[in-house]
Amino acid sequence: MIAVLKDVRVIEQGTFITGPACGMMLGDLGADVIKVEQPGTGDPFRAFKGGLYSPHFQTYNRNKRSVELNAKDAKDREKLYALVRMADVYIQNFRPGVAEDLGVGEKQLRELNPRLVYCSISGFGPTGPSAQRPSYDTVAQAASGYLNLLVNPANPRVVGPAIADAVTGFYAAYGVLGALLERATTGKGRKVEVSMLEAMAHFNLDAFTHYYSAGEIMGPYSRPSVSQSYVMACSDGKWVALHMSSPEKFWQGLANAIERPDIFQDPRFATREARIDHQEDMIALLRGIFAQRTRDDWCRRLLAEDVPHAPMYDTSEALEDPQAKHLQLLVSAGDFRTVRSPVSFDGERSLQVRPPPTLGEHNAEIAALIEASA
Repeated sequence: MIAVLKDVRVIEQGTFITGPACGMMLGDLGADVIKVEQPGTGDPFRAFKGGLYSPHFQTYNRNKRSVELNAKDAKDREKLYALVRMADVYIQNFRPGVAEDLGVGEKQLRELNPRLVYCSISGFGPTGPSAQRPSYDTVAQAASGYLNLLVNPANPRVVGPAIADAVTGFYAAYGVLGALLERATTGKGRKVEVSMLEAMAHFNLDAFTHYYSAGEIMGPYSRPSVSQSYVMACSDGKWVALHMSSPEKFWQGLANAIERPDIFQDPRFATREARIDHQEDMIALLRGIFAQRTRDDWCRRLLAEDVPHAPMYDTSEALEDPQAKHLQLLVSAGDFRTVRSPVSFDGERSLQVRPPPTLGEHNAEIAALIEASA
């Protein structure tokens, strides 16, 4: 771990994904992240088939310490306050008003620590007609217009991972880092607020720009047609992805790879604009050709012609790719394996990781820390 935040202490009172993802991002940079959890049950994301260490929990809780404290209990709340006094950052993702009811609202903690950077994450923001609505990943994707770009109109169903949850956590960490940088000059903390709706609307910036600058409402195939992106099934049942973009040389390379140099004589495919207008025809043509060879064969041919492409890996394949291995993307600590932080500093990769904590694993450590600060 490249500990650029080694002198930063974070108290995370987060559950599920948004708050924990923010804490993990800071922990990946070396911050001391203390995860405050409900005694006995912990973060609800822990629960899986009767256990308290689910893959869901592991995903967003590495590089942290766990302590069991019940904020509703007066004695435990005083211990939490002791941690806040020595902290730089506090993170919560409760519904608006819950933090105040628990005694951990921004104004309440600011009295304990004026330098505290207080991060509040919500679904729809702290105020307004939807502030108290429950929000999960799919809700935020839909409300922001992003889900409309993913769902196949012919078979409308939710696809893919929890993008909104993770993205919101990343934006929250981005805000926290900005507040920490400012505090280095002013000596004062800030309240950092981000909602899932705001985060996903910003993440969906390209679609909004197209609408407000050109009146275009983008759909699931808008970007792939303009960027000329394709996925093709090969003879072995595996898939390859192509992103041809605008340089004509890539299309010349593809024509060579598929042994169809005459393709540009067809007026439907003669220019970039024509290929955009007739992408369905191009897909039909390429499908028949790609079905004749294996994925490995196509990758060799495309690589030789410098065509932008990649095998469409599944999770079991992606980190076994030679480039992924070269970049040391897979890191481990004992039996725990994960993808390392993508950020390198001065050419040094973050290859060390602390496994996600078991519930209350650091109770004794944190108790000693509190005692020492008294």
